[in-house]
Formats: sequence, C-alpha cells, structure tokens
Amino acid sequence: MNKKQLYQQKMQAQLDEWKAEADKLKAKTSGRSADTQLELKKQIETLERKIAQGKTKLAEFAESSEEAWETAKEGIESAWGSIKSSLNEAADKFKR
Repeated sequence: MNKKQLYQQKMQAQLDEWKAEADKLKAKTSGRSADTQLELKKQIETLERKIAQGKTKLAEFAESSEEAWETAKEGIESAWGSIKSSLNEAADKFKR
C-alpha cells in the first residue's frame, strides 16, 4: 500500500469515529429539556453536515493523482480541523 492509500484509510477511520461520536451525542439528547434538546440538535446537525462534507473531500482526495495528493491533503486537513472543532463544541454542550 502506498502513502496515499494509507493516509486515505486513516482519514476514513477518523470520519467513522466522528460519526459514531455524533451518534452517541444524538442518543444523549433524550431526557434533556426541550430548549436544550433543540440547541443540541442544531450542534449535532452542524457536525453531521461537516462530516458529510468531509466524506466528499475524502472522495475527491481518492480521485486525485499520485502527484497531486499532497496538495489535496491540505484540503482534507482543513476540513478535519473544522469537524473536530464542531465535535468538541457539541461535546462541551453535553457537559453542561
């Protein structure tokens, strides 16, 4: 397996992990007040939207040439930073 494929597998595993985290957070919303549930739902929807965008970026990355994958990697890392930030924001709201 080459570097690009290994990187792609690593990023896919991270996306899968974040999706599982989003699902866990979604399950934790029950039992909260209606206002809190609405706020948490918005956070989770934002997170899920960013995860979907990450999947799109990863698909674009998969189609990049061997020569261009290092440049495409920058876009992935930017998207991953955004996803991680959204996940942290949502998780912080559950701690309150």
